[in-house]
Amino acid sequence: MIAKRMTNIPKSFIREILKVASNPDIISFAGGLPNPGLFPVQEIQEASNKVFSSDGMSALQYSTTEGYLPLREYISARYKEKENLDISPDEILITNGSQQGLDLLGKVLIDDNDGVIIEKPGYLGAIQAFSMYNPEFYPVSLENDGVDMKELTTIIENNAVKLFYGIPNFQNPSGVTYSTEKREQIAQLLDKRNVLFIEDNPYGELRFMGGTKKSIKSYLPDSVLLGSFSKIVSPSLRLGWIAAPQTILEKCIIAKQASDLHTNYLSQRILYQYLTDNNLDNHISKITATYKMQRDIMVQSINTFFPGNIEYTKPEGGMFLWITLPNGMSAMKLFERAIEKGVAFVPGKPFYVNDNSDTTLRLNFSNVTGENIQKGIEIMSKIIRFD
Repeated sequence: MIAKRMTNIPKSFIREILKVASNPDIISFAGGLPNPGLFPVQEIQEASNKVFSSDGMSALQYSTTEGYLPLREYISARYKEKENLDISPDEILITNGSQQGLDLLGKVLIDDNDGVIIEKPGYLGAIQAFSMYNPEFYPVSLENDGVDMKELTTIIENNAVKLFYGIPNFQNPSGVTYSTEKREQIAQLLDKRNVLFIEDNPYGELRFMGGTKKSIKSYLPDSVLLGSFSKIVSPSLRLGWIAAPQTILEKCIIAKQASDLHTNYLSQRILYQYLTDNNLDNHISKITATYKMQRDIMVQSINTFFPGNIEYTKPEGGMFLWITLPNGMSAMKLFERAIEKGVAFVPGKPFYVNDNSDTTLRLNFSNVTGENIQKGIEIMSKIIRFD
């Protein structure tokens, strides 16, 4: 009775962990959750009141599939201001979070056994979304400055590859940011081989150290961008977008019409009112200042308490840090013991395709207080050293 496509699609491992981590007594490094203390609650309430009082009947009606035009114009203008990208509002589709964007792109672009390159480790949400369409995944290893270019070149030269999905800024789960040199090299290689790049950028504005990097779309104009307001305003609004050439976007619009007609119009109106009435850059500055403090405490705590043979990334932004344990040490066993001691994190295995590696794990620092970061890392270190 169940469709064959569902046979090998697992539940989201992270969502299952979050059921455990929702216990207030657990120190959770598990979720990819923004800090709720930074949500602009009062400002969004004021924006809601203004929308209802000025245009409530219209805001509660059906709307266009593409999304609220003023919101798409805002996104277009911000691309121009922040990244010098000329993206027309007509090339933007508002989605129910960037996760729906992944699903729509999978529907539109991936046929059975199409070659899809993903990062190793890769974003679990993309692996899950694309797996629905039965691709042939080609994982490419991440180094400290982006993907391994020798591996990427070998994959592309020896396989029929349709697209490459990546997160160049503060990658999930690793926290790695691609260097300018690798962005240029990737663009040249993909352009030469006619491989589409899907550039997911949910964390790009959450930079708290180091210099900004150009979007790969700057070098590869026909690539696809995914964006989201979840990390810089509120995740519950479920508002993201696809920015793509018309040939791809038109098919995404058709796929979305078959799925949900249009993204929540009331949320779009409220968000746009909030963006109109408030300075988003000032709000992002508050977020990045807090996240930098939390990141610094986590890095310092790891450096203080963890054994010296454990490797970890030092992200310049975003929400995550990636741990590599010595060979012979199991992240899953560490997870089981840590839960018993009141600490949760995500073992690395779900972020890999066809890889049984059990020596990596992801830590989230954005939704944990400084005190609990230090406490949780110290608990983990005692398990690592003595259990």
